[in-house]
Amino acid sequence: MSDETRKPRGTRASRRTRRGLAAAAALLLAGLAAAPAAAAADEWTHQDGRTHQAGRTQQAGRGDLVAVTPVADRDAGAVRAFLDGQDVATGSVRYGVRAYRLTYRTVDPYGGPTTATGLLTLPKGGGHRLDLVSDTHGTMVHRDYAPSASEDFGRVPSYLNASAGRAVAAPDYLGLGRGPGRHPYMDTASSVTASLDMLRAAWTAADRLGRPLTGDVYATGFSQGGQVAMALGKALDAGADRHFRLRALAPVSGPYDLEGQEMPALFDGRVNDTSGVLYIAYWLVAQNRLHPLYKDPSDAFRAPYASRVEGLLDGSHEQEDVVTGLAPSVEQLLTPAFYERLRHPSGAVLDAVRAADHTCDWKPEVPVRLYAAAGDTDVPVGNTRTCARTLAGQGARVRVVEQGAVDHFGSLAVSAPQVVRFFDGVRG
Repeated sequence: MSDETRKPRGTRASRRTRRGLAAAAALLLAGLAAAPAAAAADEWTHQDGRTHQAGRTQQAGRGDLVAVTPVADRDAGAVRAFLDGQDVATGSVRYGVRAYRLTYRTVDPYGGPTTATGLLTLPKGGGHRLDLVSDTHGTMVHRDYAPSASEDFGRVPSYLNASAGRAVAAPDYLGLGRGPGRHPYMDTASSVTASLDMLRAAWTAADRLGRPLTGDVYATGFSQGGQVAMALGKALDAGADRHFRLRALAPVSGPYDLEGQEMPALFDGRVNDTSGVLYIAYWLVAQNRLHPLYKDPSDAFRAPYASRVEGLLDGSHEQEDVVTGLAPSVEQLLTPAFYERLRHPSGAVLDAVRAADHTCDWKPEVPVRLYAAAGDTDVPVGNTRTCARTLAGQGARVRVVEQGAVDHFGSLAVSAPQVVRFFDGVRG
């Protein structure tokens, strides 16, 4: 989870300006500097259609590439300026970057065919064959916050790792970016399938862009994405795709323990009110499409919020609009009965909670570092400590890096450059 309402300096006030610049840059790339790549995108889409007409099965393979769209081309100086504007250290920057939106085939939470988008970022330099970083993002309610759609704080890990010489695959997840439908927030299983299929699409795209991948994967992610990174690592370790070998795991501030840490923290003051309201409303609306949590919003939410909460969380509203449209606290948001039901989960609520847990219940054979901050009032540090104990109980060697009194977004700003150096050390 992560709270988009409290970003580091320079992000919120200038989002619309940066979006305008990003859009202009994308047009320039498509028409001029990246004309060969744009032409390649058209060719790949045409080839996919032609192959399908020639007799491929109706359901194309998971991870099949549908289209590639250039979205950014930055020299090393521009990368440093972007990172500096997010209060992120730039010492690891060695190369400029090129970034592309990938559209690819995947499956929805029920296993049916769908498409998703994500960001592939490549270094403008370094070795010919590239290792791959998987970066999974935190909570976002507007689909245009996604990595492939907006040059915002969510691109920090992509630009950091690519400018250090690795390819980066950052899935938007289902229902965000340019993908259809609504985002199944905190549905771990579909987040992992979308992330794994993004790796497959990145394999194809990188090869066609002349920067083939080695198959070595370094997994990181922030907040909601920290939990997804852990689950993706578990899937790769279990042999989910023979092309990819997990080499290191470095999640940041993930909600690994909803039942024992994150859910109780919503009610005991460890999670701030603004974030708590956003998270629980988003979680209930999204999970109710997968689990029978309530029949009518009024069963869970007080008036007047019951009549507006599902509309506010349809993927098209700015985060400020969602927050101001809901109650100032979790207790004021929920009906008394449902408030108690969440404080003492059972039945379908407990099933939904536990479906997202147990991502740390395995033994990684690769180096693992878990990053977190004691000052985090979005995802309390207890989540990371529980995960570390669980991993250690399976015999894994794991190091916890606590970043002190910084807040949630501060934990990523401080940790992201450290993750790059950690990956450098593993590769070396």
